[in-house]
Amino acid sequence: MMSVVKEREKLALDAIRQAFGTEAGEDGIGLFIEHHLAELPESYWQEHLGTSTPDPSSVITLLELRSSWGEGEVEYFDFTLPGEVTDYVVSVHFDESGSIDGISMES
Repeated sequence: MMSVVKEREKLALDAIRQAFGTEAGEDGIGLFIEHHLAELPESYWQEHLGTSTPDPSSVITLLELRSSWGEGEVEYFDFTLPGEVTDYVVSVHFDESGSIDGISMES
């Protein structure tokens, strides 16, 4: 079971990276990054990325798995920023066949 979680976690992060900057990623990862770049203090970015004004794509490198849940604990994978600085997550949904069918920003 653990290997499925790890495998899907990697697939989900890859999908988030691929969706960023595309129309498909606009309401998910794009919105998440835009919101947090505007809301979090420059000191947060300095601490985690070494710059007070990070490139939006570098924010993706900070994402960490908050939880996996749903059918068999492997249906939804929720990623967030380190340090409990937000209630928002980027949620990746896997369908019954194990394919990703959605990436969204949730709170």
